[in-house]
Amino acid sequence: MHEAVDTANIAAAAGDLTIWGLFVQADIVVKLVMVLLVFASVWVWAIVFEKVTSIRRANKAADAFEDRFWSGGSLDDLFEEEGTKPAHPMASVFGAAMSEWRRSQRVAGADMSRSGVRDRVERAMNVTVQREMDRMERWMVFLASVGSTAPFVGLFGTVWGIMHSFAAIAEMHNTNLAVVAPGIAEALFATAIGLVAAIPAVLAYNTISSDLARFASRLEGFGTEFGAILSRQSEERV
Repeated sequence: MHEAVDTANIAAAAGDLTIWGLFVQADIVVKLVMVLLVFASVWVWAIVFEKVTSIRRANKAADAFEDRFWSGGSLDDLFEEEGTKPAHPMASVFGAAMSEWRRSQRVAGADMSRSGVRDRVERAMNVTVQREMDRMERWMVFLASVGSTAPFVGLFGTVWGIMHSFAAIAEMHNTNLAVVAPGIAEALFATAIGLVAAIPAVLAYNTISSDLARFASRLEGFGTEFGAILSRQSEERV
């Protein structure tokens, strides 16, 4: 009879070892850590989806724009159609350069070889590239932060949970594995969630950063080529 009671007590202490059971039975501090990490993981995936979509869309728009730009059509017509109200980063760079160049052309005797016109056009393009990249890089710091801190946040939850479990074991005066295991599992679950949040964040950050760097180089290359074209056109008008 006494052994049956002990067995029942141990089974009750073991509790539910499912994912939901581990969460429900965890200490309030560990629960908060888990909720924070789950929220961070969901937000990471939302950012990844947004960044992948926006980079793909920007590259597709840049391809279409460059096809029109290099087709030999009028730059003034292209500016009126896409440069005045740019819908993507490359059109913004083009519009900024054309706007500055047009303003300079209205000054008597101004051309790309004097009066600092070349510098102003290049500065306008550089500022626009930086602004567009800052916009596209939004939330990248969050990815990096989650990737670097989520394991430590999960570890904090684990340490706290183990401390809580040891205190409960001391009160029960029972070191049976069935008593010890649930508390340890709850604590380790926090670290597992931290890794689930951190690993995709790190991989996504590295991949997206590389894609953004390539796109920034593409914008800068376009700006350099367009500046040379404006310089040649200005020289031809003199």
